[in-house]
Amino acid sequence: MKKTIISWILLFACNLMWSLQFTAIKLTQDQMGPFFTVWGPMLIAAILIAPFALKDFKSDGRKLKDILIFGQLALLGAFPAQVLMTWGTQYSLASNSAILSLILPVTTAVFAFLILKEKMNRVRWLSFGIAIIGVILISTGDIQQLNFSSKYALGNLLVFVAIISNSYFNVGIKKIANRYSEMEMVFYTYIAILILLTPLLFYFERDVFARIPEFTRQTWTGLTLLTLFHNFLSMILFFKALKILDAMQVALSNYLIAFFGLPIAAIWLGETLNIHSIFGGVLVLVSTLIITIVDYKMNQKSKILNGQKANSK
Repeated sequence: MKKTIISWILLFACNLMWSLQFTAIKLTQDQMGPFFTVWGPMLIAAILIAPFALKDFKSDGRKLKDILIFGQLALLGAFPAQVLMTWGTQYSLASNSAILSLILPVTTAVFAFLILKEKMNRVRWLSFGIAIIGVILISTGDIQQLNFSSKYALGNLLVFVAIISNSYFNVGIKKIANRYSEMEMVFYTYIAILILLTPLLFYFERDVFARIPEFTRQTWTGLTLLTLFHNFLSMILFFKALKILDAMQVALSNYLIAFFGLPIAAIWLGETLNIHSIFGGVLVLVSTLIITIVDYKMNQKSKILNGQKANSK
């Protein structure tokens, strides 16, 4: 139980950091394109993680073939998830991206069922339903202003594809999580993405390097948030939690992004909180507590019963 509670605390922290993503992208978009917005913070994060990952690589006696799986996960999952989310958010509205991102737990649950053979029990469905109601209440204002006109069609499509890719990556990395340390998983994934992204960056956005001295405080703030929180600390904590929890449990925790988005919007952007948003946030928190405590106890009970049946045979 202790490990599970700690894992959920880590997920709370991850979702708090991820809730800063859209704000950070908007802060940087005036002075850089989507490729550099991903490439710059990720390169710095990879450099910070490198000493720890290489230490684990040597101590575990790994070979190059042991990390090739990350190339496939990056190509089909992490790379389009990072690049297309950034690109789509710049072309669309923040409210569009926020609403579309709410399908992440659903798509992740589908991949978890297909790849990991995980199941949605009654407690998970209950948690899912409560979270949906809470998110609808939180997003009432955004839904009313939602704009899916042709002007934003490309951006919306890019965000949608990014979410599908993110779901695939989350489930795929869960399948191999026990074979690698958290540092290794982050580092190998980032190296694979950087290899794929660097040619595109230098072809489409190479002029950005000459403009770095002109970056404003707003741009540097966005880059710092993306580097330290979105690409560095949150991913390490995420992979650590993923080792303990099911992919579906992790997916359902993503509704906390909407919960944490409330105080961030109020403090950073000066937005006011209405009663619907506050109540919706409470429901999202309740749904997370349900799947944290009740689902854990049900799984433990199931394991005990299965163990007793195995011993009786």
